[in-house]
Amino acid sequence: MIDLSGKMEGVTHKLPIRIYYEDTDFSGRVYHANYLKFCERGRTDFLRLLQIHQDVLAQLDVPLFFVVRHMDVDFLAPAKMDDVIEVHTKLQLLKGVRFVLEQHIYCQDNLLFKTVVTCAIVNDAGKPTRIDADTKAKFSALV
Repeated sequence: MIDLSGKMEGVTHKLPIRIYYEDTDFSGRVYHANYLKFCERGRTDFLRLLQIHQDVLAQLDVPLFFVVRHMDVDFLAPAKMDDVIEVHTKLQLLKGVRFVLEQHIYCQDNLLFKTVVTCAIVNDAGKPTRIDADTKAKFSALV
């Protein structure tokens, strides 16, 4: 059976993604904004494999949501149609009301894209909120 959520290798989540025509621009290379979408998929499946389910967090007594607060991005090389890329996601920091992830996108052994993403933890009013103990424990196993 194929695991659509990728796999954990040690503390790094790896998600393979095939590049389709719809992912490319007129030049046949991946449109730059799609790298952000690929990273979002990587973050979502990283959380899923840690058993951190965002729909469950939204149902807590004090609902919690993860929002992207800041991203540093570096475009290094293009992916093309039919390439199979792999999004690597790794926790860098968990502190207070935020966590920081490092994400790299590879095609074979070639680094194409890298980003450092700061995510804030907010309540349903959008106010920064400390993470619940259960979710913190799941993250802490990776630090």
